[in-house]
Amino acid sequence: MRVSELTIRRPVLASVMSLLIVLVGVVSFNQLTVREYPRIDEPVVTVSTRLTGASSEVIESQITKPLEDSIAGIDGVDILTSISRSEQSQITVRFKLSKPPEAAAADVRDRVGRVRARLPEAADEPQVTKVEADATPVIWLAFTSETMSPLEVTDIINRVVKPRLQTVPGVADVQIGGDRKYSMRIWLDPDRLAAYRITVAEVEDALRRQNLEVPAGRIESAQREFSVTARTDLNTVAQFADIALKSVSGYTVRLRDVGRVEESAASERSYVRLNGVPSISTGIIRNATANPLEVSQGVRDLMPLIQRDIPPQLKVIQANDNSVFIDRSIKSVYTTIAEAVALVALVVFVFLRTLRASIIPLVTIPVSLIGAFALMAVAGFSINTLTLLAMVLAIG
Repeated sequence: MRVSELTIRRPVLASVMSLLIVLVGVVSFNQLTVREYPRIDEPVVTVSTRLTGASSEVIESQITKPLEDSIAGIDGVDILTSISRSEQSQITVRFKLSKPPEAAAADVRDRVGRVRARLPEAADEPQVTKVEADATPVIWLAFTSETMSPLEVTDIINRVVKPRLQTVPGVADVQIGGDRKYSMRIWLDPDRLAAYRITVAEVEDALRRQNLEVPAGRIESAQREFSVTARTDLNTVAQFADIALKSVSGYTVRLRDVGRVEESAASERSYVRLNGVPSISTGIIRNATANPLEVSQGVRDLMPLIQRDIPPQLKVIQANDNSVFIDRSIKSVYTTIAEAVALVALVVFVFLRTLRASIIPLVTIPVSLIGAFALMAVAGFSINTLTLLAMVLAIG
C-alpha cells in the first residue's frame, strides 16, 4: 500500500502525522542558529610578528623571509602572501580546501617554531591564528566625551564596560578600537645627551636596571610570618625623572637633566572618529554558534545599564549594527516564501477552477517547509539566506 493510499483511507492518521511533523519542525526551528550565510571555515592561517623600531626592509629580510621559506614547505599550501611594514610582519597562508583548518594551524605553528631561533631576539613571539569567518564584530559601540581624555575613557571601558559586555549570552570577545593605554614616555634632548656624553643605550640600560620588580620573600618566626614587599618598580613621573644615569665630575646626571618625562598614551597611531568626533569604539564578537540577532538585542538591552554605571560626561552610542541587515534580509525571504505559497495556490485555482484543490497546497506546503527544519537540524544546517532561498525554489 502506498503512502498516498494510506493517507486517503485513514485521514485521521494523516492529520496526526502532519501535526507530528509540524511539532518536530517547530522544535527544531527554535534550536537552529540564525546567520546571514552558511558557516564556511576556510583553511586560512595568519602569522603576525612585531619588532619594535624596525623598518620595513629589516622586517622583510630578518622576519618575513625566514618564516616564508619555512612555511612554504608545508603540504597543501595553495597561496602564500606576506606584508612587511614598519615594525610589523604579517603572513597569510591559504591552504587547499581539503586541508582541515585545525591541522593547517598546527602545521604552521610547527614550522614557525623551527625558525624561531633565527629571528631577532628583540622580536615578539610570532602569533599564529586561524582565520574564522565569524571573527568580526556584530555591533559597534562608540564612547565619546568632551571633558574626559582618551586615556580615562579607555580605562573605564576596560574596567567597567568590557566585563559587562562579556556577560551577554553569545559574546565571545570584545574588541576595543582606538584605545589609549597608560605609559611613561621619555623625550630625550640630543644636545644635552651630547653635552654629558651619554648615549641612548646607556639611558635604556639605566631604566632596565632601576625599574624592576623582584620578589622579596617573607620573614618567618616561631609564631608569625610576614610577607616582604620590595618597592623596586617605578610608578610616577618624579620617580622616573630621578633615575641616575651617570656621574660626571662628581655630579650625578639624572634623567630629568637630559630629557623630560610625561605620563601619556603608549601609542597614538590609530584613531576612531564617529561623525568627526574622536571616540573609543568597542566591537562585540559573537560565538560561532550564537544567534547574531539575540546577541545584538542583548547588547542593546544592556546599553542603558552601561550608561548608568559610567560617568555622566561619557556617552555611549550605537555606531553600527550588522544584525539589522541580517534581520531584514531573513524577513524578506520569509515574505518571499509566503508570496510563493500564495502564487502556487492562485495558479492551481486558475487552472483547476476548484477551491478545494487550491486549499491543498496552502496546507501541504507549510507542513513540508516546517518539517524541513527538522532535517536541517539533523544535518547541522542553519537558518540563513541560502537555505531559505532553497525553500523558495522548492516551492516553485
